[in-house]
Amino acid sequence: MKKALILTVVLPVLFRCAGACAISAKSAIVIDGKTGRVLYEKSAYEKLPMASTTKIMTGLIACEKGKMKSTVKVSPNASGTEGSSIWLGIGEKISFRDLCYGLMLQSGNDAAVAIAEHIAGSTDAFVLLMNNRAKEIG
Repeated sequence: MKKALILTVVLPVLFRCAGACAISAKSAIVIDGKTGRVLYEKSAYEKLPMASTTKIMTGLIACEKGKMKSTVKVSPNASGTEGSSIWLGIGEKISFRDLCYGLMLQSGNDAAVAIAEHIAGSTDAFVLLMNNRAKEIG
């Protein structure tokens, strides 16, 4: 029943949207998880910087090493981070859990820096944690 619903409702909407909607991402791909068939792609094989991969690694380390119920005080460094933001203020106190949401749902660079500093003391130390974890998982 689920498969029929997906095939008759969801896929046609996706394909109509793909043709009519502006996909703002530089690159995108939709793959059928069962067959591996590419259903949609936009510059899917173009080499691009790994920003999203870095955010995913930050999220992974955050989930593995962070305490979701802890409170984080935002540093000037985190607050002043350029790029996408969840608008953290200097000295603001925010739950670690909310930082994780800001990282993954809003792609907040400021949240990423606050998480890194909270877990490892600095972004440089956090990069070492991410690199070591990346080597572990191949």
